[in-house]
Amino acid sequence: MFGKLRSPMQAKPAGAGSDGKAGNGSVAVEDPGAKNAKAVVPRSGLDKAVKVVDDKVEKFNALKMRIHRKLVDQLDLTAINNEDAGIRDKVGELILNLCEKEDVLLNHNERQKLVSEILDETFGLGPLEVILKDPTVSDILVNGPKQIFVERRGRLEPTEVQFRDNSHLLHVIDKIVSAVGRRCDEVCPMVDARLKDGSRVNAVIPPLAIDGPSMSIRRFGNDPITWEDYVNFKSCAPHMVDFFQACVESRLNILIIGGTGSGKTTLLNNMSSFIPSTERIVTIEDAAELRLRQPHIVRLETRPANIEGKGRIAIRDLLINSLRMRPDRIVVGECRGAETLDMLQAMNTGHDGSLTTLHANSTRDAVQRVETMVMMAGFDLPVKAIRQQFSSAVHLIVQAQRLTGGPRKITGVTEVTGMEGDVVTMQDIFSFEQQGIDNNGKAYGRIVATGIRPTFLDRLKASGCEINPALFERQVLISDYDT
Repeated sequence: MFGKLRSPMQAKPAGAGSDGKAGNGSVAVEDPGAKNAKAVVPRSGLDKAVKVVDDKVEKFNALKMRIHRKLVDQLDLTAINNEDAGIRDKVGELILNLCEKEDVLLNHNERQKLVSEILDETFGLGPLEVILKDPTVSDILVNGPKQIFVERRGRLEPTEVQFRDNSHLLHVIDKIVSAVGRRCDEVCPMVDARLKDGSRVNAVIPPLAIDGPSMSIRRFGNDPITWEDYVNFKSCAPHMVDFFQACVESRLNILIIGGTGSGKTTLLNNMSSFIPSTERIVTIEDAAELRLRQPHIVRLETRPANIEGKGRIAIRDLLINSLRMRPDRIVVGECRGAETLDMLQAMNTGHDGSLTTLHANSTRDAVQRVETMVMMAGFDLPVKAIRQQFSSAVHLIVQAQRLTGGPRKITGVTEVTGMEGDVVTMQDIFSFEQQGIDNNGKAYGRIVATGIRPTFLDRLKASGCEINPALFERQVLISDYDT
Protein backbone atom coordinates (compact mmCIF):
# COMPACT_ATOMS: atom_id res chain seq x y z
CA MET A 1 0.00 0.00 0.00
CA PHE A 2 2.73 2.42 0.97
CA GLY A 3 5.53 0.71 -1.01
CA LYS A 4 8.82 -0.61 0.33
CA LEU A 5 10.94 1.93 2.28
CA ARG A 6 14.62 2.07 1.30
CA SER A 7 17.05 1.84 4.20
CA PRO A 8 20.00 4.22 4.41
CA MET A 9 22.37 1.37 3.46
CA GLN A 10 20.34 0.78 0.30
CA ALA A 11 20.41 4.39 -0.81
CA LYS A 12 21.69 4.87 -4.35
CA PRO A 13 25.02 6.64 -4.85
CA ALA A 14 24.77 10.24 -5.82
CA GLY A 15 24.33 10.61 -9.54
CA ALA A 16 23.48 6.92 -10.04
CA GLY A 17 20.49 5.78 -12.06
CA SER A 18 17.94 3.16 -11.09
CA ASP A 19 20.07 0.43 -12.67
CA GLY A 20 23.03 1.16 -10.39
CA LYS A 21 25.00 2.87 -13.14
CA ALA A 22 26.66 6.19 -12.45
CA GLY A 23 25.49 9.26 -14.24
CA ASN A 24 27.38 11.04 -17.03
CA GLY A 25 28.44 7.82 -18.79
CA SER A 26 30.20 6.32 -15.76
CA VAL A 27 29.76 2.97 -14.03
CA ALA A 28 29.77 2.17 -10.32
CA VAL A 29 32.27 -0.49 -9.24
CA GLU A 30 33.31 -1.81 -5.84
CA ASP A 31 36.00 0.20 -4.11
CA PRO A 32 38.43 -2.21 -2.39
CA GLY A 33 39.32 0.52 0.10
CA ALA A 34 35.83 0.81 1.57
CA LYS A 35 33.56 -1.91 2.83
CA ASN A 36 30.28 -0.67 1.43
CA ALA A 37 31.37 2.22 -0.75
CA LYS A 38 31.47 2.15 -4.53
CA ALA A 39 33.94 3.96 -6.74
CA VAL A 40 32.76 5.65 -9.91
CA VAL A 41 34.96 4.87 -12.91
CA PRO A 42 34.38 6.75 -16.16
CA ARG A 43 32.80 4.41 -18.73
CA SER A 44 35.08 5.87 -21.36
CA GLY A 45 38.04 4.48 -19.41
CA LEU A 46 36.59 0.96 -19.40
CA ASP A 47 35.79 1.16 -23.08
CA LYS A 48 39.35 2.24 -23.80
CA ALA A 49 40.75 -0.65 -21.76
CA VAL A 50 38.59 -3.17 -23.61
CA LYS A 51 39.57 -1.61 -26.95
CA VAL A 52 43.27 -1.90 -26.08
CA VAL A 53 42.87 -5.61 -25.36
CA ASP A 54 40.88 -6.18 -28.55
CA ASP A 55 43.45 -4.30 -30.61
CA LYS A 56 46.26 -6.34 -29.11
CA VAL A 57 44.50 -9.64 -29.89
CA GLU A 58 43.73 -8.45 -33.42
CA LYS A 59 47.35 -7.46 -34.04
CA PHE A 60 48.57 -10.79 -32.64
CA ASN A 61 46.22 -12.73 -34.95
CA ALA A 62 47.27 -10.60 -37.93
CA LEU A 63 50.93 -11.31 -37.15
CA LYS A 64 50.20 -15.01 -36.85
CA MET A 65 48.46 -15.05 -40.25
CA ARG A 66 51.34 -13.20 -41.93
CA ILE A 67 53.97 -15.56 -40.57
CA HIS A 68 51.86 -18.59 -41.41
CA ARG A 69 51.49 -17.41 -45.03
CA LYS A 70 55.26 -16.89 -45.29
CA LEU A 71 55.81 -20.34 -43.83
CA VAL A 72 53.52 -21.87 -46.45
CA ASP A 73 55.39 -19.99 -49.19
CA GLN A 74 58.76 -21.29 -48.02
CA LEU A 75 57.82 -24.91 -47.27
CA ASP A 76 56.00 -27.62 -49.18
CA LEU A 77 53.80 -28.63 -46.25
CA THR A 78 52.28 -31.55 -48.20
CA ALA A 79 55.72 -33.13 -48.46
CA ILE A 80 56.48 -32.86 -44.74
CA ASN A 81 56.41 -36.12 -42.81
CA ASN A 82 54.35 -35.39 -39.73
CA GLU A 83 55.60 -38.60 -38.11
CA ASP A 84 59.17 -37.22 -38.02
CA ALA A 85 59.78 -36.52 -34.34
CA GLY A 86 62.05 -33.55 -34.99
CA ILE A 87 60.10 -31.83 -37.73
CA ARG A 88 58.06 -29.66 -35.35
CA ASP A 89 61.26 -28.33 -33.73
CA LYS A 90 62.76 -27.50 -37.12
CA VAL A 91 59.62 -25.70 -38.29
CA GLY A 92 59.42 -23.95 -34.90
CA GLU A 93 62.92 -22.53 -35.45
CA LEU A 94 61.89 -21.29 -38.88
CA ILE A 95 58.84 -19.57 -37.37
CA LEU A 96 61.06 -17.79 -34.83
CA ASN A 97 63.33 -16.60 -37.65
CA LEU A 98 60.33 -15.27 -39.56
CA CYS A 99 59.09 -13.59 -36.39
CA GLU A 100 62.40 -11.77 -35.91
CA LYS A 101 62.06 -10.25 -39.38
CA GLU A 102 58.75 -8.69 -38.40
CA ASP A 103 58.79 -5.17 -36.98
CA VAL A 104 57.01 -6.11 -33.74
CA LEU A 105 57.95 -6.38 -30.09
CA LEU A 106 57.00 -9.63 -28.37
CA ASN A 107 58.09 -10.95 -25.01
CA HIS A 108 59.24 -14.55 -24.52
CA ASN A 109 55.79 -15.91 -23.58
CA GLU A 110 54.16 -14.23 -26.57
CA ARG A 111 56.78 -15.68 -28.91
CA GLN A 112 56.24 -19.17 -27.54
CA LYS A 113 52.48 -18.76 -27.83
CA LEU A 114 52.87 -17.59 -31.43
CA VAL A 115 55.09 -20.54 -32.36
CA SER A 116 52.78 -23.05 -30.65
CA GLU A 117 49.65 -21.75 -32.39
CA ILE A 118 51.28 -21.66 -35.83
CA LEU A 119 52.56 -25.22 -35.34
CA ASP A 120 49.05 -26.30 -34.37
CA GLU A 121 47.71 -24.66 -37.53
CA THR A 122 50.39 -26.31 -39.65
CA PHE A 123 50.43 -29.84 -38.25
CA GLY A 124 47.12 -30.11 -36.44
CA LEU A 125 43.64 -28.67 -36.12
CA GLY A 126 44.47 -25.20 -34.90
CA PRO A 127 42.71 -24.15 -31.68
CA LEU A 128 41.32 -27.66 -31.17
CA GLU A 129 44.77 -29.11 -30.56
CA VAL A 130 44.74 -27.88 -26.95
CA ILE A 131 41.49 -29.77 -26.31
CA LEU A 132 42.57 -32.88 -28.21
CA LYS A 133 45.58 -33.20 -25.91
CA ASP A 134 43.29 -33.42 -22.86
CA PRO A 135 42.57 -37.13 -22.19
CA THR A 136 39.56 -36.31 -19.98
CA VAL A 137 37.57 -34.84 -22.91
CA SER A 138 35.17 -37.31 -24.52
CA ASP A 139 33.22 -34.94 -26.81
CA ILE A 140 34.05 -31.65 -28.50
CA LEU A 141 31.06 -29.58 -29.65
CA VAL A 142 31.77 -26.55 -31.85
CA ASN A 143 28.81 -24.18 -32.23
CA GLY A 144 30.31 -21.61 -34.55
CA PRO A 145 33.78 -20.06 -34.26
CA LYS A 146 33.32 -18.44 -30.84
CA GLN A 147 31.51 -21.14 -28.84
CA ILE A 148 33.12 -24.50 -28.07
CA PHE A 149 31.87 -26.93 -25.44
CA VAL A 150 33.47 -30.16 -24.21
CA GLU A 151 32.21 -33.11 -22.23
CA ARG A 152 34.30 -34.25 -19.29
CA ARG A 153 33.23 -37.16 -17.09
CA GLY A 154 29.70 -37.00 -18.45
CA ARG A 155 29.19 -33.25 -17.99
CA LEU A 156 29.16 -30.48 -20.62
CA GLU A 157 31.18 -27.35 -19.93
CA PRO A 158 32.20 -24.31 -22.00
CA THR A 159 35.81 -23.59 -22.98
CA GLU A 160 37.74 -20.40 -23.70
CA VAL A 161 39.02 -21.84 -26.99
CA GLN A 162 37.89 -19.94 -30.08
CA PHE A 163 38.45 -19.85 -33.82
CA ARG A 164 39.36 -16.59 -35.48
CA ASP A 165 36.21 -16.47 -37.62
CA ASN A 166 33.96 -18.63 -39.81
CA SER A 167 36.57 -19.00 -42.53
CA HIS A 168 39.10 -20.27 -39.97
CA LEU A 169 36.66 -22.91 -38.74
CA LEU A 170 35.74 -23.87 -42.32
CA HIS A 171 39.44 -24.32 -43.09
CA VAL A 172 39.84 -26.77 -40.18
CA ILE A 173 36.71 -28.69 -41.22
CA ASP A 174 38.02 -28.95 -44.78
CA LYS A 175 41.37 -30.16 -43.44
CA ILE A 176 39.64 -32.97 -41.52
CA VAL A 177 37.30 -34.18 -44.25
CA SER A 178 39.78 -33.91 -47.14
CA ALA A 179 42.18 -36.20 -45.26
CA VAL A 180 39.65 -39.04 -45.63
CA GLY A 181 38.64 -38.23 -49.20
CA ARG A 182 35.46 -36.33 -48.43
CA ARG A 183 34.28 -32.77 -48.89
CA CYS A 184 32.08 -30.24 -47.16
CA ASP A 185 30.77 -27.33 -49.23
CA GLU A 186 27.52 -25.68 -50.28
CA VAL A 187 26.66 -28.65 -52.50
CA CYS A 188 27.34 -31.13 -49.70
CA PRO A 189 26.95 -29.14 -46.44
CA MET A 190 26.84 -32.20 -44.14
CA VAL A 191 29.63 -34.73 -43.76
CA ASP A 192 30.80 -37.61 -41.56
CA ALA A 193 34.54 -38.11 -41.20
CA ARG A 194 37.17 -39.29 -38.73
CA LEU A 195 40.43 -38.18 -37.22
CA LYS A 196 43.66 -40.15 -37.36
CA ASP A 197 43.03 -41.62 -33.92
CA GLY A 198 39.61 -42.92 -35.02
CA SER A 199 37.57 -40.16 -33.39
CA ARG A 200 34.24 -39.63 -35.17
CA VAL A 201 33.55 -36.22 -36.73
CA ASN A 202 30.31 -34.71 -37.99
CA ALA A 203 30.22 -31.25 -39.57
CA VAL A 204 27.36 -29.07 -40.82
CA ILE A 205 28.00 -25.74 -42.54
CA PRO A 206 25.85 -22.90 -43.90
CA PRO A 207 23.28 -22.69 -45.38
CA LEU A 208 22.12 -25.59 -43.17
CA ALA A 209 23.89 -24.29 -40.06
CA ILE A 210 22.32 -20.86 -39.54
CA ASP A 211 24.72 -19.43 -36.96
CA GLY A 212 27.94 -20.56 -38.62
CA PRO A 213 29.72 -23.91 -39.14
CA SER A 214 29.02 -26.56 -36.52
CA MET A 215 31.16 -29.58 -35.72
CA SER A 216 30.90 -32.50 -33.29
CA ILE A 217 33.82 -34.76 -32.42
CA ARG A 218 33.28 -38.01 -30.52
CA ARG A 219 36.71 -38.84 -29.19
CA PHE A 220 38.41 -42.21 -29.05
CA GLY A 221 41.41 -41.88 -26.80
CA ASN A 222 44.79 -43.51 -27.20
CA ASP A 223 43.93 -45.68 -24.21
CA PRO A 224 40.67 -47.41 -25.20
CA ILE A 225 38.18 -48.60 -22.60
CA THR A 226 38.52 -52.31 -21.80
CA TRP A 227 36.33 -54.85 -20.03
CA GLU A 228 38.40 -54.26 -16.91
CA ASP A 229 37.39 -50.60 -17.07
CA TYR A 230 33.73 -51.59 -17.45
CA VAL A 231 33.97 -53.58 -14.23
CA ASN A 232 35.97 -50.91 -12.38
CA PHE A 233 33.45 -48.23 -13.39
CA LYS A 234 30.66 -50.63 -12.34
CA SER A 235 29.17 -50.44 -15.82
CA CYS A 236 28.76 -54.20 -15.76
CA ALA A 237 29.49 -57.16 -13.49
CA PRO A 238 32.47 -59.54 -13.93
CA HIS A 239 30.15 -62.53 -14.48
CA MET A 240 28.48 -60.64 -17.31
CA VAL A 241 31.82 -60.33 -19.12
CA ASP A 242 32.25 -64.11 -18.96
CA PHE A 243 28.72 -64.49 -20.30
CA PHE A 244 29.37 -62.10 -23.22
CA GLN A 245 32.57 -63.95 -24.09
CA ALA A 246 30.70 -67.27 -24.19
CA CYS A 247 27.96 -65.77 -26.39
CA VAL A 248 30.43 -64.31 -28.92
CA GLU A 249 32.57 -67.43 -29.07
CA SER A 250 29.40 -69.52 -29.54
CA ARG A 251 28.50 -67.36 -32.56
CA LEU A 252 25.29 -65.81 -31.27
CA ASN A 253 24.02 -62.83 -33.28
CA ILE A 254 24.12 -59.81 -30.98
CA LEU A 255 22.34 -56.47 -31.35
CA ILE A 256 23.67 -53.58 -29.24
CA ILE A 257 21.15 -50.77 -28.65
CA GLY A 258 21.12 -47.42 -26.89
CA GLY A 259 20.69 -43.70 -27.33
CA THR A 260 23.18 -41.15 -28.65
CA GLY A 261 26.35 -41.07 -26.55
CA SER A 262 25.40 -44.18 -24.58
CA GLY A 263 28.58 -46.06 -25.52
CA LYS A 264 27.31 -48.43 -28.22
CA THR A 265 30.43 -48.28 -30.39
CA THR A 266 32.75 -48.77 -27.40
CA LEU A 267 30.69 -51.77 -26.33
CA LEU A 268 30.76 -53.16 -29.88
CA ASN A 269 34.54 -52.80 -29.93
CA ASN A 270 34.84 -54.77 -26.71
CA MET A 271 32.34 -57.43 -27.77
CA SER A 272 34.34 -58.00 -30.94
CA SER A 273 37.47 -58.60 -28.87
CA PHE A 274 36.10 -62.06 -28.07
CA ILE A 275 36.01 -63.13 -31.73
CA PRO A 276 38.69 -65.83 -32.24
CA SER A 277 41.79 -64.64 -34.09
CA THR A 278 41.42 -67.51 -36.58
CA GLU A 279 38.26 -66.04 -38.14
CA ARG A 280 37.91 -63.64 -41.07
CA ILE A 281 36.02 -60.49 -40.08
CA VAL A 282 34.48 -57.89 -42.39
CA THR A 283 33.60 -54.54 -40.79
CA ILE A 284 31.24 -52.06 -42.49
CA GLU A 285 30.90 -48.46 -41.30
CA ASP A 286 29.90 -44.98 -42.42
CA ALA A 287 33.11 -43.57 -40.95
CA ALA A 288 35.61 -46.21 -39.87
CA GLU A 289 36.06 -46.07 -36.10
CA LEU A 290 36.04 -49.69 -34.92
CA ARG A 291 39.32 -50.96 -33.50
CA LEU A 292 39.33 -54.70 -33.82
CA ARG A 293 42.47 -56.45 -32.63
CA GLN A 294 42.29 -59.63 -34.73
CA PRO A 295 44.84 -60.16 -37.54
CA HIS A 296 42.37 -61.07 -40.33
CA ILE A 297 40.13 -58.05 -40.82
CA VAL A 298 38.71 -56.37 -43.93
CA ARG A 299 37.55 -52.82 -43.19
CA LEU A 300 34.96 -51.28 -45.52
CA GLU A 301 33.76 -47.68 -45.42
CA THR A 302 30.93 -45.95 -47.27
CA ARG A 303 31.54 -43.30 -49.89
CA PRO A 304 29.41 -40.18 -50.43
CA ALA A 305 28.30 -39.00 -53.86
CA ASN A 306 30.63 -36.83 -55.92
CA ILE A 307 29.92 -33.25 -56.96
CA GLU A 308 27.67 -34.53 -59.75
CA GLY A 309 25.60 -36.56 -57.27
CA LYS A 310 26.97 -39.90 -58.49
CA GLY A 311 29.19 -42.62 -57.12
CA ARG A 312 27.61 -43.03 -53.69
CA ILE A 313 28.34 -46.36 -52.00
CA ALA A 314 26.01 -47.00 -49.06
CA ILE A 315 26.24 -49.46 -46.18
CA ARG A 316 23.69 -51.66 -47.95
CA ASP A 317 25.93 -51.93 -51.03
CA LEU A 318 28.93 -52.87 -48.89
CA LEU A 319 26.89 -55.38 -46.89
CA ILE A 320 25.62 -57.13 -50.02
CA ASN A 321 29.16 -57.21 -51.42
CA SER A 322 30.62 -58.52 -48.16
CA LEU A 323 28.59 -61.72 -48.50
CA ARG A 324 30.80 -62.56 -51.51
CA MET A 325 33.99 -62.04 -49.51
CA ARG A 326 33.77 -65.27 -47.48
CA PRO A 327 33.39 -63.62 -44.08
CA ASP A 328 33.24 -65.66 -40.89
CA ARG A 329 31.78 -62.65 -39.10
CA ILE A 330 30.14 -59.45 -40.29
CA VAL A 331 30.32 -56.42 -38.00
CA VAL A 332 28.21 -53.43 -39.03
CA GLY A 333 28.96 -50.20 -37.17
CA GLU A 334 25.30 -49.15 -37.15
CA CYS A 335 22.10 -50.15 -38.93
CA ARG A 336 20.04 -47.08 -39.72
CA GLY A 337 18.21 -47.80 -42.97
CA ALA A 338 17.43 -50.32 -45.66
CA GLU A 339 20.61 -52.30 -44.91
CA THR A 340 18.83 -53.71 -41.83
CA LEU A 341 16.96 -56.19 -44.05
CA ASP A 342 20.22 -57.40 -45.59
CA MET A 343 21.76 -57.71 -42.14
CA LEU A 344 18.89 -59.89 -40.92
CA GLN A 345 19.12 -62.04 -44.01
CA ALA A 346 22.87 -62.45 -43.56
CA MET A 347 22.33 -63.54 -39.95
CA ASN A 348 19.74 -66.03 -41.15
CA THR A 349 21.84 -67.48 -43.97
CA GLY A 350 24.91 -68.90 -42.30
CA HIS A 351 26.69 -65.77 -41.03
CA ASP A 352 26.20 -66.47 -37.34
CA GLY A 353 28.13 -64.46 -34.82
CA SER A 354 27.40 -61.14 -36.48
CA LEU A 355 27.33 -57.92 -34.45
CA THR A 356 25.75 -54.52 -35.04
CA THR A 357 24.36 -51.49 -33.22
CA LEU A 358 21.05 -49.67 -33.40
CA HIS A 359 19.59 -46.48 -31.93
CA ALA A 360 16.77 -47.47 -29.58
CA ASN A 361 15.77 -46.69 -26.00
CA SER A 362 14.45 -50.16 -25.12
CA THR A 363 14.27 -53.68 -26.50
CA ARG A 364 10.66 -53.16 -27.64
CA ASP A 365 11.69 -49.94 -29.36
CA ALA A 366 14.46 -51.91 -31.09
CA VAL A 367 11.96 -54.33 -32.62
CA GLN A 368 9.81 -51.46 -33.88
CA ARG A 369 12.82 -49.62 -35.30
CA VAL A 370 13.93 -52.76 -37.16
CA GLU A 371 10.44 -53.09 -38.64
CA THR A 372 10.52 -49.48 -39.82
CA MET A 373 14.00 -49.73 -41.32
CA VAL A 374 13.23 -53.00 -43.13
CA MET A 375 10.26 -51.28 -44.75
CA MET A 376 12.70 -48.62 -46.01
CA ALA A 377 14.23 -51.31 -48.23
CA GLY A 378 11.27 -50.92 -50.58
CA PHE A 379 9.82 -54.41 -50.22
CA ASP A 380 6.17 -54.80 -49.29
CA LEU A 381 6.75 -57.31 -46.50
CA PRO A 382 4.04 -58.00 -43.92
CA VAL A 383 4.93 -57.01 -40.36
CA LYS A 384 4.69 -60.61 -39.17
CA ALA A 385 7.26 -61.72 -41.74
CA ILE A 386 9.66 -58.99 -40.59
CA ARG A 387 9.21 -60.03 -36.97
CA GLN A 388 9.85 -63.66 -37.86
CA GLN A 389 13.06 -62.63 -39.61
CA PHE A 390 14.08 -60.65 -36.52
CA SER A 391 13.25 -63.38 -33.99
CA SER A 392 15.14 -66.05 -35.92
CA ALA A 393 18.16 -63.83 -36.68
CA VAL A 394 18.87 -62.01 -33.39
CA HIS A 395 19.72 -64.06 -30.30
CA LEU A 396 20.74 -61.39 -27.81
CA ILE A 397 20.05 -57.68 -27.30
CA VAL A 398 22.44 -55.71 -25.09
CA GLN A 399 21.33 -52.24 -24.02
CA ALA A 400 23.79 -49.45 -23.17
CA GLN A 401 22.53 -46.28 -21.52
CA ARG A 402 23.89 -42.94 -20.42
CA LEU A 403 22.25 -42.19 -17.09
CA THR A 404 21.52 -38.89 -15.38
CA GLY A 405 24.76 -37.14 -14.47
CA GLY A 406 26.85 -38.96 -17.07
CA PRO A 407 27.57 -42.57 -15.95
CA ARG A 408 27.26 -45.13 -18.75
CA LYS A 409 26.09 -48.62 -17.92
CA ILE A 410 24.90 -51.82 -19.51
CA THR A 411 21.31 -51.56 -18.35
CA GLY A 412 19.83 -54.65 -19.96
CA VAL A 413 20.72 -58.01 -21.48
CA THR A 414 17.73 -59.59 -23.19
CA GLU A 415 17.29 -62.90 -25.02
CA VAL A 416 15.03 -63.08 -28.08
CA THR A 417 13.18 -66.37 -27.60
CA GLY A 418 10.91 -66.51 -30.66
CA MET A 419 7.34 -65.64 -31.60
CA GLU A 420 3.95 -66.03 -29.97
CA GLY A 421 1.33 -65.22 -32.55
CA ASP A 422 2.36 -61.90 -34.07
CA VAL A 423 4.53 -60.82 -31.12
CA VAL A 424 8.30 -61.22 -30.71
CA THR A 425 8.92 -62.83 -27.32
CA MET A 426 11.89 -61.79 -25.19
CA GLN A 427 13.14 -62.31 -21.66
CA ASP A 428 15.51 -60.19 -19.55
CA ILE A 429 18.56 -62.02 -18.23
CA PHE A 430 20.33 -59.10 -16.55
CA SER A 431 19.00 -55.62 -15.81
CA PHE A 432 19.97 -52.40 -14.07
CA GLU A 433 17.78 -51.11 -11.24
CA GLN A 434 18.22 -47.40 -10.61
CA GLN A 435 17.89 -46.51 -6.94
CA GLY A 436 18.24 -42.73 -6.97
CA ILE A 437 20.41 -39.68 -7.64
CA ASP A 438 23.42 -38.91 -5.43
CA ASN A 439 24.60 -35.52 -4.15
CA ASN A 440 26.68 -34.99 -7.30
CA GLY A 441 23.61 -35.37 -9.51
CA LYS A 442 24.60 -38.83 -10.75
CA ALA A 443 22.23 -41.76 -10.98
CA TYR A 444 23.16 -44.84 -8.97
CA GLY A 445 21.78 -48.34 -8.63
CA ARG A 446 22.64 -51.99 -9.07
CA ILE A 447 22.84 -54.65 -11.78
CA VAL A 448 20.88 -57.79 -11.00
CA ALA A 449 20.37 -61.23 -12.47
CA THR A 450 16.64 -61.59 -13.06
CA GLY A 451 16.49 -65.30 -12.18
CA ILE A 452 15.75 -66.37 -15.79
CA ARG A 453 18.11 -68.78 -17.53
CA PRO A 454 18.69 -68.23 -21.26
CA THR A 455 17.37 -70.98 -23.50
CA PHE A 456 20.64 -71.18 -25.44
CA LEU A 457 22.72 -72.54 -22.55
CA ASP A 458 22.96 -75.91 -24.34
CA ARG A 459 24.35 -74.13 -27.40
CA LEU A 460 26.99 -72.46 -25.27
CA LYS A 461 27.91 -75.82 -23.74
CA ALA A 462 28.11 -77.49 -27.15
CA SER A 463 30.54 -74.76 -28.25
CA GLY A 464 32.79 -75.46 -25.28
CA CYS A 465 31.67 -72.37 -23.35
CA GLU A 466 29.88 -73.81 -20.36
CA ILE A 467 28.43 -71.24 -17.96
CA ASN A 468 27.54 -72.00 -14.34
CA PRO A 469 23.70 -71.91 -14.16
CA ALA A 470 23.97 -70.41 -10.65
CA LEU A 471 24.99 -67.14 -12.32
CA PHE A 472 21.40 -66.63 -13.47
CA GLU A 473 19.77 -67.04 -10.06
CA ARG A 474 18.03 -63.92 -8.77
CA GLN A 475 20.83 -61.89 -7.13
CA VAL A 476 22.64 -58.56 -7.07
CA LEU A 477 25.72 -58.85 -9.29
CA ILE A 478 27.20 -55.40 -8.66
CA SER A 479 26.11 -52.23 -6.90
CA ASP A 480 27.37 -48.66 -7.16
CA TYR A 481 27.89 -48.74 -3.39
CA ASP A 482 29.92 -51.92 -3.34
CA THR A 483 33.38 -51.34 -1.84
